[in-house]
Amino acid sequence: MKRGRIFSGARPTGRQHIGNYLGALQNWVKLQDDYNCIYCIVDIHALTSLEDTRNLQNNIHEMILDWLAIGLDSKKSILFVQSHVPEVMELHTLLSMITPLSWLLRVPTFKEKVKLQPDNVNYGLVGYPVLMTSDIVLYKATVVPVGEDQLPHLELAREITRRFNNLFSYTFPEPEGILTHYPLVVGLDGKEKMSKQAGNDIELALSAEETIEKIKTAYTDPARRYRTDPGHPEKCNIYKLMFYFNSTSISAIAEECKEAKIGCVDCKMILATAINKVLEPIREKRAELANNPKYITEVLSDGADRARVIARETLIEVKKNMKLI
Repeated sequence: MKRGRIFSGARPTGRQHIGNYLGALQNWVKLQDDYNCIYCIVDIHALTSLEDTRNLQNNIHEMILDWLAIGLDSKKSILFVQSHVPEVMELHTLLSMITPLSWLLRVPTFKEKVKLQPDNVNYGLVGYPVLMTSDIVLYKATVVPVGEDQLPHLELAREITRRFNNLFSYTFPEPEGILTHYPLVVGLDGKEKMSKQAGNDIELALSAEETIEKIKTAYTDPARRYRTDPGHPEKCNIYKLMFYFNSTSISAIAEECKEAKIGCVDCKMILATAINKVLEPIREKRAELANNPKYITEVLSDGADRARVIARETLIEVKKNMKLI
């Protein structure tokens, strides 16, 4: 018997990269066996910082291709696009009526977003946590997978849930966080987190040859100037990535690096080979899915239909408890 219902979502950024894969998607796949999972592409959330929506539909399509290719199963989980279940916007409106503005203005990510987009501090940006809460409680999710840095956001969702239940009557379970290890995957530039925006990522959908070419550009040991210099694997971003893709021989590689038996180019090729081995079945599955766009449409349509069954029931209960019906 499965333990409860999980909700998690991601903004439609298009093709997923190995940072997404290591940071969340691998864990999502595993959770499917123990929980009733709902995974959502949150396109409405994306609008808070996205002024140009021309690539939005393509990004959604590319993202669901990657999700299915890595092992998310539409028979085990509900996979859908946020806006395809409009009840979430209605619940967002209702929850916004009982959420103090002071709660929202203290959210650290809001302050960060204001700095990033000072000319686009929109109402949706302020209310982002309320919409996030609506995503979770609309489906009466009991568990939300989070990293430690995301716990404050979940606690706000719990506060909003608690306030609603106290003001009216018990309606929503307070979602619990399930702590998962989200590794900080540094990009190929060795400077910041891997991201599409920074251009330092490795997309899952790249060919084996493209992956090799990408890794060739990677920043390595800053203290190693010549092939004959002893290496410092603990300072090398390539070595850090090997932990996730080539862990069985990681100790031997470190020793050879320290003794200058292998150079940075050698390490890059070892990593590229390991990544390509892991991604090969994912790429094959993705190519198969890409040739069947009708199936992708059916997955998202079926997911939205299944999600709406839950959403409608919850919204009726909410309105009854608020004396709106």
